[in-house]
This record gives sequence, C-alpha cells and structure tokens, in this order.
Amino acid sequence: MAVTCFAQEFATPITPSRMFKALILDSHNLIPKIAPQGIKSINFIEGDGGVGSIKQTNFADGGHLKYLKHRIDALDAENLICKYTLIEADVIFDKIESVAYEVKFEASGGGGCVCKMTSEYHTKAGVELKEEDIKQGKDKAMGLYKVVEEYLLANPSVYA
Repeated sequence: MAVTCFAQEFATPITPSRMFKALILDSHNLIPKIAPQGIKSINFIEGDGGVGSIKQTNFADGGHLKYLKHRIDALDAENLICKYTLIEADVIFDKIESVAYEVKFEASGGGGCVCKMTSEYHTKAGVELKEEDIKQGKDKAMGLYKVVEEYLLANPSVYA
C-alpha cells in the first residue's frame, strides 16, 4: 500500500471559530440546507458527532457518487482541528483503501482565517495515484467551502 499526500489551503474573511462550527461541528445540518443540489443528507450512522462517530453523506440523485462514509478520528474544538477518515464510498474504492484528512482553521489578519487541509490517500498495492485522479473531489470540496463562506457572509449572526 502506498500513501500519496496532498495539501491545500484557502483564506476567508470568516473567523476561524465560525468556519469550524459550520464546516465541522454542524455540517450535517448546514450543508444539506445550503447545498441541496449536491448533498441530499448527512447523517450519523454511529455516534453523535464526537470521536469515533461515523457520518454518511448522501449525494443528490444523478451525481457521480451516491454516498461517502467518514469516521471522525480526532476533534479539537479548542485548536479548531478535525481529523477524519473516508472509510467507504460507492465507487472510488477500486484504487483506494482509505483517505485520511486533517482540517485546521488558523486566524489570519483582519479577523478572517486560513483553512489548511491535508489528505493522505492510502492506495491499494500497485496503484499509483496522480493529482489529476483526485482533482474533481478537491474542486468539489473547495466549492462547498466557498458556498459555506458565502452563506456565513450573508448571515453574520449564524455560528457567531
């Protein structure tokens, strides 16, 4: 099994704590509400959102994926860090064993933050993963982060 790592980050004018609450702590409620064209529902199938919980994301009909399951491995609300692992999906596991993610929100000038994300793709034996292989998923994740950012900018008292 090989491990391929990718990192990306983006800056936002939203405070780190609001982004963490929206994208990590309450994403199961917020995301289906503000992005119903892409995400039908997000449900905890084990646990209540704490470490060890398993969350299933169900995508809208007609998309490339039907569902994903993530396990929450670490949740540090004080330092605004979440680690989680993609453990199951309906189509991508022909090449991949799992994907481990870390998301961190750090304060930046002007009251905003920088969201830093790392991904470790654990591939099956003999599989070489190239960045273009995962570009679509990264682009969708960034698009979702931008939708959340726009929602929080339009609703300044939400998650304040």
